[in-house]
Amino acid sequence: MNAHSHSAELIETVHARLTDAGVLARRLREVLALLAEGPHPLDELIRRTAVPRRTVEDLLAAAGPDVTADREGHRLAPHSRDRYRERFGLDELTAPARRLEHLELLRGFVAGGPEPRTALDHVTATPETVLHRAEWLRDNYDMPGARLLCLGDHDLTSLAVGLLCPEASITVVDVDDRILRHIDTVAAEHGLPVRTLHADLRFGVPPVLESWADVVFTDPPYTPEGIGLFATRAAECLAGANSRVLIAYGFSARTPALGHKVQQELLRLGMVFEAILPDFHRYEGAQAIGSASDLYVCQPTAHTRKLALRQAPGIYTHGPQSVEALAESAPPEFLRAIGDHLDVPVPALHDPGWSRPVRAAQDVPVYDLRADPGSWLLRMLLACNASRAAFLVDNNHPDTTSENAQRALADLLAAKYALRLHRSTPDAEHALVVADAVHAASTARHLLERAHGKVGNVWREALIAESGDRLTKRQARARVDELAPHPDDLDLRLIDLPRHRIADLLRAAG
Repeated sequence: MNAHSHSAELIETVHARLTDAGVLARRLREVLALLAEGPHPLDELIRRTAVPRRTVEDLLAAAGPDVTADREGHRLAPHSRDRYRERFGLDELTAPARRLEHLELLRGFVAGGPEPRTALDHVTATPETVLHRAEWLRDNYDMPGARLLCLGDHDLTSLAVGLLCPEASITVVDVDDRILRHIDTVAAEHGLPVRTLHADLRFGVPPVLESWADVVFTDPPYTPEGIGLFATRAAECLAGANSRVLIAYGFSARTPALGHKVQQELLRLGMVFEAILPDFHRYEGAQAIGSASDLYVCQPTAHTRKLALRQAPGIYTHGPQSVEALAESAPPEFLRAIGDHLDVPVPALHDPGWSRPVRAAQDVPVYDLRADPGSWLLRMLLACNASRAAFLVDNNHPDTTSENAQRALADLLAAKYALRLHRSTPDAEHALVVADAVHAASTARHLLERAHGKVGNVWREALIAESGDRLTKRQARARVDELAPHPDDLDLRLIDLPRHRIADLLRAAG
């Protein structure tokens, strides 16, 4: 075997070590970069990269004769230096930054985004903070090829990481369809590697994200319940032992007991605090905590991944979904008023939830959506397949407050349900949405009635059925691929898509 072939084998061995390290391979690449620039003693390699001695020694052993050692220290041999630089992107570690250009873009992204919603604890991070988050991720983790999940992203951290780390794979999950639309629009305009999915974490995460992420970033509601829920969902999404959870959290020095309670919640979940970086995040608002919060860098343990936390709907600090404002049980006179309007007895209201198809337990089930932040109604209409159902929402629900909003929802669901929206029913504070099944066959109806199946499979089955089995599976799939407005959505569930992409898909399906 010649020297070149032997070196190629050694490079593959080193590559395997970096692959095993996942996103933590960034510091191993820094060790290789030091070896490429010149001789460094072992203690200097350790001190400058913060990599444990045993790990550095293992990396040197894997490189074998590609690394030489003398009294001055260790270095990559001349015959291997360029190949290591190219294979492991070592020159990229010192590439010049485009900070001012990126900051100007982020200012525009933030300015063009949707207004904060107090009921969802939205407090806007400054563009400088959002860029700082992306820089920290780039400088501490091996982001090329890494999978980053943002649980909630009103601050647009995903777009900042997309600008700095275009080879990463980034997914955003949010309950606010306005945010998902804005991120989709900006990502498409600038060619950023960001996809969006809808979820309310109180009801779970899209199955496609389970055990998916190398890094999860979240700036959750600053209640112990909110931190606990978001951290638990983050743990469900982690890919393995080298994955990490980054949490923005702050508390006032005047209320250390609250900070202690939140930290206890993270510890109860089995989280190890690798670092707490003080005042890392700055905000436009949040003056009660000094308009700043810390960055918690957490390593989950095996205990964390096994937890199945059941969380009450109230996780926020303000509004109808706050911890203090959990939905009250409906008194008998309230249920009678609903029943009188529907002309059927209503013994109780059904809880929300759409992690799986909703099966009606009575002739006209009534679902309690009084705590709906705005997106539950559509998801419940997608999940429910009753011939007739009703949904109780706040009178100021965004889908009921104007004729245009009512028409938009009715048009979106028209292939599945005929909707009647009754404001100030059964009282001045609530509205009742009544859905009656539509029985005309169509591809759109097939998709809407099977919202928990993979879009591509359900669409293909609909085309085959409409053709009277004249189309083969291959032909039907080719037709789906041709019609799909967002090809990546074909492997996802309809119920997990942002609202605007559901509308695009249904228009294309016809």
